[in-house]
Amino acid sequence: MAATFAISGQHYLFDVQTFAHTVLALGGDKYSYALRDRTTQGVIDDVVSGDSELGVIVQTSRTADELNVALDAAGLTFCELIQSTPRVALPKSHPMVNASSLSLEDMEGYPYIYFEQEPGSPACFAEEALAEVPREKSIACTDRASLSELIVALNGYTITSGILVGISDGSSLDTVPLETDETLHLGYVVRKDEELDEVGIRFVETLKKNLERYARF
Repeated sequence: MAATFAISGQHYLFDVQTFAHTVLALGGDKYSYALRDRTTQGVIDDVVSGDSELGVIVQTSRTADELNVALDAAGLTFCELIQSTPRVALPKSHPMVNASSLSLEDMEGYPYIYFEQEPGSPACFAEEALAEVPREKSIACTDRASLSELIVALNGYTITSGILVGISDGSSLDTVPLETDETLHLGYVVRKDEELDEVGIRFVETLKKNLERYARF
């Protein structure tokens, strides 16, 4: 019988790398796995329905309380793995890339690229820290590779965890610390009172190791 395992996640690179590590470690002649890039609502829906065993998301210190209320109402629980600090992701050729730190004011005039959520989604569902701050130039997209390409092509930026873990669509980007007191909470969501299976536990253990290895403060 083929092994099965599925996860959903926001548009971060670290869950992709962790998923690959898990598949390689498990090996096997037969399996049927799934890795789903989703909006925050999409992650919630997949885990609630059981289509995915767990969902990888990032909370911020400003939005965590409100997001946890939404998760609780959906019958989910957030399990934090590590905390990190937001960083500005921008092209390696960007004129600001060698700064020791950057503020949002420093980035005024450059296009802000971010992940679009469903219409009507609460502000706490945003995948980027300080998403509520108005920008003069902003572009929404739904695909991680497209976001990276737009940042490079337009000399733009986004706000991220900075944990790129060597995946190819992050290789043209670099990150600089963002001047903010906001903190990122990186972890996963599961259905309340349900334990992960053996593969899920292996994935979470690998995810935690990857986050601890590549997190930048």
